[in-house]
Order: sequence, then C-alpha cells, then structure tokens
Amino acid sequence: MRINWTSICVDDQEKALRFYTETLGFRLKHNIPLGEHAWITVVSEEDPEGTELVLEPAGHPAVVPFRKALVKDGIPYTAFAVDDVGAEHERLVAEGVRFVQPPTDLGTVITAVFDDTCGNLIQIVEEKAQT
Repeated sequence: MRINWTSICVDDQEKALRFYTETLGFRLKHNIPLGEHAWITVVSEEDPEGTELVLEPAGHPAVVPFRKALVKDGIPYTAFAVDDVGAEHERLVAEGVRFVQPPTDLGTVITAVFDDTCGNLIQIVEEKAQT
C-alpha cells in the first residue's frame, strides 16, 4: 500500500493552482474539467511521479468550520518537506508569502508555517541530522 493522492481544500481552484505552481514551485499533473470544478493535482518538481496533491474545492459545508478552526488555532492543514527551511522561508517571503510562524527549531526538525492564500496554513519541515 502507498499514498497516491492526498487532498487540500481550497477556496478557489485556479487561484490555488497559480499559488502552488508559480509561488511554491509544484508542477501541474492533472487539470481535468468536471463541470463547475476540476480534478487538479500538482506534484513536486523533485518527484514528478510521486504523491499528487489534489486541490479540492472547499464547497462541502463541513470544510468551512473545520478550516477556520485549524487557522484560528494555528494548526497547519498539511506539511511539505524541504531541505533548508531558512532558505525556503527567505525565498517565499521574497515572493510575498505571509508566514504565521517563522523558522523555529523544534529539536529534531525546523519548521515554519505560512498562509497559502486559499484558506489554509501550511507547514514546511526540515529534518535535522540525527547524531
């Protein structure tokens, strides 16, 4: 068993697609129109055959209070691995991304949390070498 897709609910699929590709650097994998919405997935440039992130429309009634509660409590919806949180933080700040938690050393990892402009907080994580 393996993870093939994972989803994130977004307010606006086209806005999310621009943010996740143009700002974060993911690559579009699928954009299949399905009536009012589309099946949109992005993948890592570093692993184009890897796990796909589905940019799901946030239309289900349960999504709004769920995401509001997560944001209110400062809880990221998901996390992305990076090699260097500090460098990625600098790159994204230069792109205009708003961070709600700057790079923070948590012992075994360094993390930072940003607003994806689509209703979610996202964490970036750098695993530290274990000695």
